[in-house]
Amino acid sequence: MKFSIAIPNSSLADEKTQVNKTKKISQIARTCAIFQIRTIFIYDESDLFKTDSQFMITVFKYIDTPQFLRRRLFSQINELRYAGITAPLKIPSHNTVNKIRKIKPRDIKDGVVFNYRRKTFIDIGICILRYFGKKSIGSRTQIQFRNNYPNLEYKEIDRNEIDEYWGYDIKTKKNLWNFLHSWKGNIILTSKKGSVASIKQLQKYNERDNELLIVFGTTNKGLHEILGNRIHRIPHSKILNFFPKQKTETVRLEEAIGGVLSILNIFNQ
Repeated sequence: MKFSIAIPNSSLADEKTQVNKTKKISQIARTCAIFQIRTIFIYDESDLFKTDSQFMITVFKYIDTPQFLRRRLFSQINELRYAGITAPLKIPSHNTVNKIRKIKPRDIKDGVVFNYRRKTFIDIGICILRYFGKKSIGSRTQIQFRNNYPNLEYKEIDRNEIDEYWGYDIKTKKNLWNFLHSWKGNIILTSKKGSVASIKQLQKYNERDNELLIVFGTTNKGLHEILGNRIHRIPHSKILNFFPKQKTETVRLEEAIGGVLSILNIFNQ
């Protein structure tokens, strides 16, 4: 079973400082990496949070990018002022092999395409190679080596061809209602007003091949408030409560994501 999540652009509304916003994004990113989230969708809950939406996109992408490529892909911008406090993901794409002699056939590395003296190269951190692919300058791509050093022949591959977990994608959606109606797989709408998630219900998701989308509201505004009565008319969806008998008034978004994915992971065998 493959997971993706959807969170609103108001996800940082309860954080007042940039450093706390950065910490929250880092926590969510780590959780998504632990449970192999394929895509983090950020949907527009309100036009008031457009700035936060762009902030989340930038920081999420920065965290997902291998450390050895960040200088090529990110400039010194205000959104990354506190990027140094983010926790490393330590996923396969962030492999820190730092000696070119250790490259083995079938090894995969991320790289950034760049131009130098009218020739195109790819920087993979441990070395720079000539690039003859079709990606534009400044693009991140993946290559797979065919042989050992010093004959470093490689082929460019698509991220979807990689068997290992290679990080998450970030995508934005303007309209949650339209997005949910276009989703081809199953959907879980998380809400304290939903039915209590049961073993029988969750086991069914493991029997299905389609990707599962888990949708979250925020600490201050749940999905019932965001979607209204239309929440009951979303195809292939269930409204589930993963925190029955909660004693706190609210469950924070980062807590909800970690809790829900932990429970679903038990049935993802």
